[in-house]
Amino acid sequence: MSKEVDISVDFAGLRLVNPVFTASGTCGYADELADFMDVKCLGGFITKSITLKARKGNATPRIVETDSGMLNAIGLANIGLEAFVEEKLPVIAELGAAVFVNVAGERIEEYVAVAERLAGEQAIAGLELNISCPNVAKGGITFGTDPELVTEITSAVKKAAGEKVLMVKLSPCVTDISVTARAAVEAGADALSLVNTFTAMVIDAETRRAVLANRTGGLSGPAIKPMALYMVNKVYNEVAKDSGVPILGTGGIRTATDAVEFMIAGASAVAVGTWNFIEPDCTVKIVEGIKKYCVRKQIKNIKELVGSLE
Repeated sequence: MSKEVDISVDFAGLRLVNPVFTASGTCGYADELADFMDVKCLGGFITKSITLKARKGNATPRIVETDSGMLNAIGLANIGLEAFVEEKLPVIAELGAAVFVNVAGERIEEYVAVAERLAGEQAIAGLELNISCPNVAKGGITFGTDPELVTEITSAVKKAAGEKVLMVKLSPCVTDISVTARAAVEAGADALSLVNTFTAMVIDAETRRAVLANRTGGLSGPAIKPMALYMVNKVYNEVAKDSGVPILGTGGIRTATDAVEFMIAGASAVAVGTWNFIEPDCTVKIVEGIKKYCVRKQIKNIKELVGSLE
């Protein structure tokens, strides 16, 4: 067999050079990552959350390491829509990767306003609708846990986004993630991103206080991988398989083997999050590792992996 393997993917109509993304919130606005690697080597890049107005985020401390992971309660700190368009989009346009902008807000109208403003920007491939952030007082997870609200906000943002691919990021903090996934798909989502972080807490036994100023934060990293895999497989089998809507799988990915496992579970592509803080160039290594896996297993096209769990 030839060692030439096709690892390009069709992701909601976008032709990506490979199935590896960076997850939102872990690599800034894309230009920060460029100091460590060639962003063109990625299948896609997802920016940190952008809101209509700039946000300072939560009080510090707002990050704490845990066993096999970390908690963050950043609170969607960002430079705001207009500064992002003026300062970051010109840089993004030169990077050469498919860039998704993570969109957040406190009210549906704010999500819609951001989507409308970005709909005509050629440097952007799509939007990731953040309805699952667990560490903000308004918006975020409030939208993502109620199927009716998922339907309402997805429909409104899809209309505002025009031709841009709309990917909805789902919260794992629900009774049945397939219910919210189905609501998003039926409301017009072009892709699904799962999972976001799990709401969690770290306590200092000496002070009897929560370590994070926000008390709770979002747990990410290797600790959540088995749960994330289960949810990806569940949504693939119950929603995505029949609808054809692709899944971006994320949650504790460190290696090519982790990425392959998510694809076997049903993800068409994967996003690396927390591990970017440990190895800023880990995504490049994961891409190469996926190629080697495919050669070793005599897989000619990466799509053969998707949903291949027996």
